Amino acid sequence: MNDTHTARPRGLYLITPDEPDTARLLERVAAVIGQACWLQYRNKGADAGLRAAQARALQALCREAGVPLIINDDPQLARDCGADGVHLGEDDGDVAAARELLGADAIIGASCYDDIGRAARMAAAGADYLAFGAFFPSSSKATTRRATPSLLGDAAALGKPLVAIGGITADNAPELVSAGADLLAVIGGVFDAPDPAVAASALRLAFAA
Repeated sequence: MNDTHTARPRGLYLITPDEPDTARLLERVAAVIGQACWLQYRNKGADAGLRAAQARALQALCREAGVPLIINDDPQLARDCGADGVHLGEDDGDVAAARELLGADAIIGASCYDDIGRAARMAAAGADYLAFGAFFPSSSKATTRRATPSLLGDAAALGKPLVAIGGITADNAPELVSAGADLLAVIGGVFDAPDPAVAASALRLAFAA
Protein backbone atom coordinates (compact mmCIF):
# COMPACT_ATOMS: atom_id res chain seq x y z
CA MET A 1 0.00 0.00 0.00
CA ASN A 2 1.19 3.50 -0.76
CA ASP A 3 3.04 5.03 2.20
CA THR A 4 0.78 8.07 1.92
CA HIS A 5 -2.03 5.95 3.33
CA THR A 6 0.01 4.77 6.32
CA ALA A 7 1.96 7.90 7.25
CA ARG A 8 0.68 11.48 7.22
CA PRO A 9 2.56 13.43 4.52
CA ARG A 10 4.30 16.61 5.55
CA GLY A 11 6.34 18.96 3.42
CA LEU A 12 6.55 20.69 0.08
CA TYR A 13 3.99 19.74 -2.58
CA LEU A 14 5.47 21.03 -5.82
CA ILE A 15 3.20 21.78 -8.78
CA THR A 16 4.73 22.04 -12.22
CA PRO A 17 4.76 25.30 -14.18
CA ASP A 18 3.10 25.54 -17.59
CA GLU A 19 6.22 24.62 -19.56
CA PRO A 20 5.67 23.64 -23.23
CA ASP A 21 9.21 22.30 -23.70
CA THR A 22 9.29 18.83 -22.16
CA ALA A 23 13.07 18.69 -21.89
CA ARG A 24 13.09 22.06 -20.17
CA LEU A 25 10.27 20.94 -17.85
CA LEU A 26 12.26 17.88 -16.79
CA GLU A 27 15.35 20.01 -16.22
CA ARG A 28 13.44 22.47 -14.05
CA VAL A 29 11.76 19.74 -12.01
CA ALA A 30 14.93 17.68 -11.61
CA ALA A 31 16.64 20.64 -9.96
CA VAL A 32 14.14 20.65 -7.07
CA ILE A 33 12.47 17.23 -6.98
CA GLY A 34 14.68 16.03 -4.14
CA GLN A 35 13.10 18.60 -1.84
CA ALA A 36 9.51 17.66 -2.63
CA CYS A 37 7.17 15.40 -0.72
CA TRP A 38 4.89 15.08 -3.76
CA LEU A 39 4.88 16.47 -7.31
CA GLN A 40 1.72 17.44 -9.18
CA TYR A 41 1.74 17.69 -12.96
CA ARG A 42 -0.39 20.60 -14.11
CA ASN A 43 -0.31 22.20 -17.55
CA LYS A 44 -3.55 23.94 -18.44
CA GLY A 45 -2.24 25.17 -21.79
CA ALA A 46 -1.06 21.85 -23.23
CA ASP A 47 -2.97 19.66 -25.64
CA ALA A 48 -3.70 16.02 -24.85
CA GLY A 49 -0.64 14.69 -26.68
CA LEU A 50 1.79 16.99 -24.92
CA ARG A 51 0.21 16.32 -21.55
CA ALA A 52 0.51 12.58 -22.06
CA ALA A 53 4.16 12.85 -23.08
CA GLN A 54 5.04 15.16 -20.21
CA ALA A 55 3.20 13.02 -17.67
CA ARG A 56 5.05 9.90 -18.76
CA ALA A 57 8.39 11.69 -18.63
CA LEU A 58 7.67 13.09 -15.17
CA GLN A 59 6.54 9.71 -13.90
CA ALA A 60 9.93 8.25 -14.83
CA LEU A 61 11.70 11.13 -13.08
CA CYS A 62 9.53 10.83 -9.99
CA ARG A 63 9.98 7.08 -9.79
CA GLU A 64 13.74 7.52 -9.84
CA ALA A 65 13.53 10.20 -7.14
CA GLY A 66 11.07 8.23 -4.99
CA VAL A 67 8.50 11.04 -5.10
CA PRO A 68 4.81 10.31 -5.80
CA LEU A 69 3.39 11.93 -8.94
CA ILE A 70 -0.13 13.35 -8.83
CA ILE A 71 -1.94 14.36 -12.04
CA ASN A 72 -4.09 17.48 -12.00
CA ASP A 73 -7.72 17.07 -13.09
CA ASP A 74 -7.42 13.92 -15.21
CA PRO A 75 -7.89 10.45 -13.64
CA GLN A 76 -7.55 8.72 -17.01
CA LEU A 77 -4.18 10.34 -17.67
CA ALA A 78 -3.09 9.36 -14.18
CA ARG A 79 -3.95 5.76 -14.96
CA ASP A 80 -2.37 5.83 -18.42
CA CYS A 81 0.99 7.16 -17.23
CA GLY A 82 1.14 5.09 -14.05
CA ALA A 83 0.96 8.08 -11.72
CA ASP A 84 0.37 7.66 -8.00
CA GLY A 85 -2.83 9.66 -7.95
CA VAL A 86 -4.98 12.53 -9.13
CA HIS A 87 -6.06 15.93 -7.86
CA LEU A 88 -9.69 16.85 -8.52
CA GLY A 89 -11.22 20.30 -8.74
CA GLU A 90 -14.94 20.86 -8.43
CA ASP A 91 -15.52 20.24 -12.16
CA ASP A 92 -13.22 17.23 -12.58
CA GLY A 93 -15.46 14.32 -11.63
CA ASP A 94 -16.07 12.68 -8.29
CA VAL A 95 -13.81 10.88 -5.88
CA ALA A 96 -15.65 7.56 -6.15
CA ALA A 97 -15.22 7.38 -9.92
CA ALA A 98 -11.53 8.22 -9.65
CA ARG A 99 -11.09 5.60 -6.94
CA GLU A 100 -12.78 2.97 -9.08
CA LEU A 101 -10.48 3.80 -12.00
CA LEU A 102 -7.21 4.16 -10.08
CA GLY A 103 -7.61 1.68 -7.24
CA ALA A 104 -7.45 1.64 -3.47
CA ASP A 105 -3.81 2.68 -3.25
CA ALA A 106 -4.14 5.83 -5.37
CA ILE A 107 -3.70 9.23 -3.77
CA ILE A 108 -6.85 11.22 -4.51
CA GLY A 109 -7.00 14.85 -3.47
CA ALA A 110 -9.76 17.40 -3.73
CA SER A 111 -9.82 21.17 -4.03
CA CYS A 112 -12.01 22.61 -1.31
CA TYR A 113 -11.25 26.29 -1.89
CA ASP A 114 -12.68 28.23 1.09
CA ASP A 115 -15.53 25.79 1.71
CA ILE A 116 -15.47 23.63 4.85
CA GLY A 117 -18.76 22.02 3.78
CA ARG A 118 -17.22 20.80 0.53
CA ALA A 119 -14.21 19.56 2.51
CA ALA A 120 -16.49 17.48 4.73
CA ARG A 121 -18.21 16.00 1.69
CA MET A 122 -14.90 15.18 -0.01
CA ALA A 123 -13.56 13.57 3.17
CA ALA A 124 -16.70 11.45 3.47
CA ALA A 125 -16.37 10.44 -0.18
CA GLY A 126 -12.89 9.06 0.49
CA ALA A 127 -10.50 11.82 -0.59
CA ASP A 128 -7.01 11.24 0.77
CA TYR A 129 -6.24 14.93 1.23
CA LEU A 130 -8.09 18.24 1.22
CA ALA A 131 -6.67 21.36 -0.43
CA PHE A 132 -7.66 24.88 0.57
CA GLY A 133 -6.86 28.24 -0.98
CA ALA A 134 -5.97 30.64 -2.28
CA PHE A 135 -4.49 31.92 0.95
CA PHE A 136 -2.56 34.75 -0.70
CA PRO A 137 -2.65 36.43 -4.13
CA SER A 138 -1.26 34.09 -6.78
CA SER A 139 0.12 34.65 -10.26
CA SER A 140 -0.55 31.03 -11.27
CA LYS A 141 -4.32 31.04 -11.06
CA ALA A 142 -6.87 33.81 -10.94
CA THR A 143 -9.32 33.25 -8.12
CA THR A 144 -11.82 35.19 -6.10
CA ARG A 145 -11.96 32.51 -3.43
CA ARG A 146 -9.72 33.32 -0.51
CA ALA A 147 -9.17 30.97 2.40
CA THR A 148 -8.01 32.02 5.86
CA PRO A 149 -5.58 30.16 8.12
CA SER A 150 -8.37 29.51 10.62
CA LEU A 151 -10.02 27.28 8.02
CA LEU A 152 -7.15 24.82 8.41
CA GLY A 153 -7.90 24.58 12.11
CA ASP A 154 -11.57 23.97 11.39
CA ALA A 155 -10.69 21.25 8.88
CA ALA A 156 -8.42 19.37 11.29
CA ALA A 157 -11.47 17.59 12.70
CA LEU A 158 -12.00 15.89 9.33
CA GLY A 159 -8.92 13.77 9.96
CA LYS A 160 -7.33 14.19 6.52
CA PRO A 161 -3.98 15.70 5.48
CA LEU A 162 -4.49 19.38 4.66
CA VAL A 163 -2.91 21.20 1.74
CA ALA A 164 -2.52 24.97 1.54
CA ILE A 165 -2.15 26.65 -1.85
CA GLY A 166 -2.04 30.13 -3.30
CA GLY A 167 0.79 32.65 -3.24
CA ILE A 168 2.86 30.75 -0.69
CA THR A 169 6.41 31.96 -0.03
CA ALA A 170 9.04 31.33 2.61
CA ASP A 171 7.81 34.45 4.42
CA ASN A 172 4.17 33.40 4.80
CA ALA A 173 4.63 29.61 4.92
CA PRO A 174 5.22 29.37 8.70
CA GLU A 175 1.82 30.92 9.40
CA LEU A 176 0.11 28.20 7.38
CA VAL A 177 2.11 25.37 8.91
CA SER A 178 1.33 26.70 12.38
CA ALA A 179 -2.36 26.83 11.44
CA GLY A 180 -2.35 23.16 10.48
CA ALA A 181 -1.15 22.75 6.88
CA ASP A 182 0.52 19.38 6.31
CA LEU A 183 1.60 20.23 2.78
CA LEU A 184 2.39 23.53 1.07
CA ALA A 185 1.46 23.45 -2.63
CA VAL A 186 3.69 25.80 -4.58
CA ILE A 187 4.26 26.68 -8.24
CA GLY A 188 5.60 30.20 -8.72
CA GLY A 189 7.12 30.45 -5.25
CA VAL A 190 9.67 27.88 -6.39
CA PHE A 191 9.76 27.80 -10.19
CA ASP A 192 9.64 31.58 -10.68
CA ALA A 193 12.29 32.23 -8.02
CA PRO A 194 15.78 33.42 -9.04
CA ASP A 195 17.14 30.19 -7.54
CA PRO A 196 14.39 27.55 -7.34
CA ALA A 197 16.48 25.17 -5.22
CA VAL A 198 17.10 27.86 -2.62
CA ALA A 199 13.40 28.78 -2.63
CA ALA A 200 12.36 25.15 -2.16
CA SER A 201 14.80 24.74 0.71
CA ALA A 202 13.47 27.87 2.40
CA LEU A 203 9.90 26.60 2.14
CA ARG A 204 10.88 23.28 3.66
CA LEU A 205 12.29 25.10 6.67
CA ALA A 206 8.76 26.15 7.59
CA PHE A 207 8.19 22.57 8.72
CA ALA A 208 11.30 22.54 10.89
CA ALA A 209 10.40 25.63 12.87
